[in-house]
Amino acid sequence: MFKWAIIFAVIGLIAGALGFTGAAGAAMGIAKLLFWVGLIIAIVLFILGVTIAKKVT
Repeated sequence: MFKWAIIFAVIGLIAGALGFTGAAGAAMGIAKLLFWVGLIIAIVLFILGVTIAKKVT
């Protein structure tokens, strides 16, 4: 998830530097969305891992 967020952020920065503001805005929007989704998934999996690990041991 974070890998794709970084890729879209780089695409957005390059497109913005070249003057493609529409494509840059779309790419940065996708990068933000992927970052937050990845962060939420990571937090949920961390919480599940901590709670399940306590039950297993």
